[in-house]
Amino acid sequence: MKFYNREKELQNLKDIQISSLESSKMTVIVGRRRIGKTKLIKEAYKEKVYLFVSKKNETLLCAEFVDIIEATLEVKVFGEFKSFKNLFEYLMNLSITTPFTLVIDEFQEFLQINSSVYSDMQNIWDEYKDKSKMNLVLSGSIYSLMKKIFEDKKEPLFGRANNKIHLKSFTVDTLKKILKENYPMYENKDLLSFYILTGGVAKYVEIFVEKKAFSFEQQLDIIFDDFSLFLEEGKNLLIEEFGKEYTTYFSILSLIASSKTARTEIESVLEKNIGGYLEKLEKDYTLIRKVKPIFAKEGSRTVKYEIIDNYFNFWFRFIYKYRSAIEIENYEFVKDIVKRDFSVYSGRFLEKYFLEKIKLEKQYSKIGTYWEKANQNEIDIVAINELDKKAFICEVKINPKKIDIDILKDKAKKLEKVLKSYNIEYKGLSLIDM
Repeated sequence: MKFYNREKELQNLKDIQISSLESSKMTVIVGRRRIGKTKLIKEAYKEKVYLFVSKKNETLLCAEFVDIIEATLEVKVFGEFKSFKNLFEYLMNLSITTPFTLVIDEFQEFLQINSSVYSDMQNIWDEYKDKSKMNLVLSGSIYSLMKKIFEDKKEPLFGRANNKIHLKSFTVDTLKKILKENYPMYENKDLLSFYILTGGVAKYVEIFVEKKAFSFEQQLDIIFDDFSLFLEEGKNLLIEEFGKEYTTYFSILSLIASSKTARTEIESVLEKNIGGYLEKLEKDYTLIRKVKPIFAKEGSRTVKYEIIDNYFNFWFRFIYKYRSAIEIENYEFVKDIVKRDFSVYSGRFLEKYFLEKIKLEKQYSKIGTYWEKANQNEIDIVAINELDKKAFICEVKINPKKIDIDILKDKAKKLEKVLKSYNIEYKGLSLIDM
């Protein structure tokens, strides 16, 4: 698959490479696995020293790195390096006369190999950065660990990065472009399932494109297959993040994916206080976010939770929930459940699609959803332009025949009082509007 989007990130990386010719610069790139960090780096920097931190003995790792350095920079590295500290100092010193880009991928893995690497690097960086010319790029997939390494004030590398990129999923506009270029005859239901099942994650998009899985049926066949990457994906990517308490985190995420979105609902099922878990899922792991009604007061307890990543939502709703059937390879059983429930399940993702689409248009200063106590008078999309005093109130349905603007206006009576000085547009959006 060709390289899509990421123009801003590419330009940012190229700009900082140029500035590193004056003095060394450190860039941190974070994002969940499969999001395309390595591909972005390779696209930005054709010439670079690329070091991947695998879980092995530090001496063996350094020997591997020396071979790569010699081959890439066409230099002869004299002596034996048994510690990354000494190797990094050698590279910083080398960049004084030979400017180059050094990429260290899966940087968080040094925690398992030798955690003192970070303090060693800090001391060496501080000593050499002003006189050397290294473009240092540090990339990592375990978000919580990368965040700790660079954003915790107690950590040695805190405040050292000149540049940070948090790589996110493809936008809905990019997904639409990819589908249009690869499958011009697509229908809107194909676009919706493509959006839901890939979530804009580059690797998943690439798999569907390469296997020409553009319809909902074809996409399910790729997911529920003996050799599928997708079946173990949630477990493989998140167990390392969560550690020993992964079962509690998985249970919470499974309940949120199954529409138990309030803390009280989740606690009533699990019969335990989950406040700390929710806070970590939101702030440390950035897997969920709080959703409050638009215009909710600061500190309001009217809160719902949602999983940010579309694919993780699908994985917890259908694959983790029915893992007994998955384990005995009864994929057809789970596939039938997905087909049965998908029309209802996909409705809230159609809302999410339009919310993202409206945000990209940059016409409004505030965008959100609305509901009153006990989930009464729920409104899917409310967008306001505080400068032009315009408001957009919208109902989203898969089937356009189910949209009733009179009912929508009736649900918005309290909102109208808040927006009494605004010019309000009421609208319905459905699958045909994608």
